[in-house]
Amino acid sequence: MASDAPSDTVPARSLERVPDRNFLIVGVTAAGRAFRPSDWAERLAGVMSAFQPRGAAVASAFQYSPFAMPGRHGAYPCVRVDPAISAVEPMALSFLFNFARDNDLQIALSFEAA
Repeated sequence: MASDAPSDTVPARSLERVPDRNFLIVGVTAAGRAFRPSDWAERLAGVMSAFQPRGAAVASAFQYSPFAMPGRHGAYPCVRVDPAISAVEPMALSFLFNFARDNDLQIALSFEAA
């Protein structure tokens, strides 16, 4: 089966370490299958919503963390990850990267802001 993964992505498992620049976790497996459930990106970003920049005002309504924002990369849901999240919570960046690796997802290292 030919992979339907976007051509500008690499399997997370192929990376030896967490990227040191912004990256996308893309909701397509290394085998080219869409990752399920379809709202996984919003769920993952929601888990990270507690990690806000130091000194940021506490919002009375839910808001995503600027360090982990859901979006789309081509036809696939994704989460944009800013490695600066590690300054707020060092384990958060490892959690996000390991989520991608454990679920055999793709990583985009080069992308245009959505």
